[in-house]
Amino acid sequence: MAKAIYKYKGDALDYTNPSSTDSIEAGTIINLTTRIGVAAADIPVGEAGVVNLVGVYALPKTAELAIAVGDAVYFSTKTGVVTKTNSDVPCGFAAAAAAEADATVLVKIG
Repeated sequence: MAKAIYKYKGDALDYTNPSSTDSIEAGTIINLTTRIGVAAADIPVGEAGVVNLVGVYALPKTAELAIAVGDAVYFSTKTGVVTKTNSDVPCGFAAAAAAEADATVLVKIG
């Protein structure tokens, strides 16, 4: 039978800034291809820093989009906002409703 060896909780991971010119600021949404993370602190060029993988964050959302509690939400790497378009990067679910006029939505990432 296959066995797993516990390594760590997994609510954050080390992430190396791949840029050769730009630091990543704390709070920046990081595209991890099949999900997002949020930079816990500034990450200088070429260095590793912590990226949070769980939590509830206020994220910018698409204008004119109403989101209900529990809606699956996604992150558009083209526009930098949360959408309900499942071809974008999955980022979690809405932790609170957001009206069309709201600029942000509370999202439970992870």
